[in-house]
Amino acid sequence: MANNSDGMQGTGTNNVSVLNFIDISSPDVQQSVSLLKQACLDCGFFYVVNHGISQEFMDEVFAESRKFFELPLAEKMKFLRNEKNRGYTPVLDERLDADNQVHGDYKEGYYIGVEVPEGDSDADKPFYGPNRWPSADLLPGWRETMEQFHRKALEVARAVARIIALALELEADFFDKPAMLGQPIAIMRLLHYEGRISDPLNGIYGAGAHSDYGLITLLATDDVYGLQICKDKDAQPQIWEYIAPVKGAFVVNLGDMLERLSNCIFKSTLHRVLGNGQDRYSIAFFAEPSHDCLVECLPTCKSEDNPPKFPPIKYSTYLSQRYKDTHTELNAYKSYQPLAAKKSTRG
Repeated sequence: MANNSDGMQGTGTNNVSVLNFIDISSPDVQQSVSLLKQACLDCGFFYVVNHGISQEFMDEVFAESRKFFELPLAEKMKFLRNEKNRGYTPVLDERLDADNQVHGDYKEGYYIGVEVPEGDSDADKPFYGPNRWPSADLLPGWRETMEQFHRKALEVARAVARIIALALELEADFFDKPAMLGQPIAIMRLLHYEGRISDPLNGIYGAGAHSDYGLITLLATDDVYGLQICKDKDAQPQIWEYIAPVKGAFVVNLGDMLERLSNCIFKSTLHRVLGNGQDRYSIAFFAEPSHDCLVECLPTCKSEDNPPKFPPIKYSTYLSQRYKDTHTELNAYKSYQPLAAKKSTRG
C-alpha cells in the first residue's frame, strides 16, 4: 500500500474507505462472487489483484505515459483528440460536474481505443477508427506498449465481468457475448493531474464528481492519493472518502450501464479527484458494451414487483451524448487544428 506520509501529503484527512479485494487467480470462485457482490451492494468499488499484468510492465506503461505528458504543450496539441475521441485532451478540456465546477478538470489525458483501420466497415462507428499515435521517432515503442496494455486490460475486464455475471445470477459468460464485451467499445485513457491544490468550496477539482458511463472501469494509479468516493450521493452533506492506492492492484468501479442493466441492484458510485499539490498519474480502462448493444434490464433483475426502471437505449447513442455533454467543443481549438492535422501521425 502507498506510504501515507507521502501519498496523503496535503490531503488534510485520514478518511480512507475500506474496500474488498478480489483475487482473480483464486480457485474459490464462490468466495470471489460473494466478496464482489458485497462490494457492489456497498459502494460499487473494489480492488482486483493477481490479475496477470506484471508490476514491471505496469511500471513501463506509467513511464511511457509520463514521457508523453512531459512533452511541450505545442507538441501534445499535435495529437489533439479527434471526432472519434482519440488522442490528447488538454487541461480544462473536460468538465464532469458543471453544477459545481467553475472551470474544467485540472487534468490532461490521452484516449486510446480499439484500433480499426480507415476503410474498415466498422471505422464509421462513433467510437471506432484509427488511434492517434506519436511517431516512433518522437516516442520509440510507445504505441506498442499502449496496445499491449490495452489488450491485457481488456482480458482483466472480461475476467471481472464473469464474476459480476455470477453475482447477478447469470451464466458466467454472459458479458462475453459480442453485444457486450465480445466486441466492446474499450477505451483506455492515460491521465495526468497537474500539481494544483483542489478547492472544492470554490469549485476547483482535479476531476469533478461523476459516475462512469459504461459497465466497469479498471483504474491503475501511482502512489499519490486523490481519488474519493461518495457512497450516498443524496446525503446532505455528502461524505467523501479517499481510496488508497495499492501497488499492483486495479481499483474497479461500476458504471451507469451496469446500474441500468441490473435495475439499480448494483449502483454506479459518485467519485471525484482532488489535487494535493503533487503530480498524479493514473490509467483508466473503460470496458463498454458494443456500439449496437441495446441496454435493457437483465432478466434476473426484474419481476412483477420490480419492473425495469429505465427504458432500453442503444449504447453508442448514450455514450456519444455523455462525451458531448462533458468535453469542450472541438472547434474551440480551431487555432490548433491546422497544426494538428499537418503534424500528427496515425502510424
